Amino acid sequence: QVQLVESGGGLVQPGGSLRLSCAASGFTFSTYIMEWYRQAPGGERGKVAVITSAGTTKFYRHSVKGRFTIYSDNTKNILYLNMNALKPQDTAVYNCYTYPDHWGRGTQVTVSS
Repeated sequence: QVQLVESGGGLVQPGGSLRLSCAASGFTFSTYIMEWYRQAPGGERGKVAVITSAGTTKFYRHSVKGRFTIYSDNTKNILYLNMNALKPQDTAVYNCYTYPDHWGRGTQVTVSS
């Protein structure tokens, strides 16, 4: 069965960096669109970044453009999200997702001084 397991979250100061990972199994990773979502406390879950199976087309929500980078290692079946210049408003639980409806359990990112 499809499994998505996120890791890499934690507490970081404003301006800091983190790299999230999503280890995927149970499907042909290299042929699927992969996505990162986040949900802040009291907020709705929203899409953060998307990468196509070929890795040639990417989407970023406006608030993270230029700071976050989505990429994947198809040899290891791992999706990544590099996050730089983190802001307190980036604090959220981050989930990876693939179609039709597969979610990881999430990893908490807290940006605070």
